[in-house]
Amino acid sequence: MCDITSILLAVFVVFGPAWLLFRFLGQLVASRGLSKRDAAALDQIAAIAARMESRLDVVERILDADSPTWRGANPAGGRYNQQAG
Repeated sequence: MCDITSILLAVFVVFGPAWLLFRFLGQLVASRGLSKRDAAALDQIAAIAARMESRLDVVERILDADSPTWRGANPAGGRYNQQAG
C-alpha cells in the first residue's frame, strides 16, 4: 500500500503543477480576446455584410416596383430576419 501512495504522490508532484500552469496559462490567453488580425477580419466581414444588406434592400425595392406580388403569401413581409426580429 505504501508503494501506491508513493506513486500517486509522485504523479501529483510532477503533473499537478504542470496542469495548473497550463490551465491558468490557457485562461490567460483566452481572456485576451481577439487578436488585431482577427478584429480586422471581423470588421471587414461586418462591412461586407452591411454592403450586402444594402444591395438586398435595393433589389427588394426594384422587385416591389416591378412585380408587387413577388413576395407571395406575405406581401407586407420582407426578409426572414425582419419577420423574426
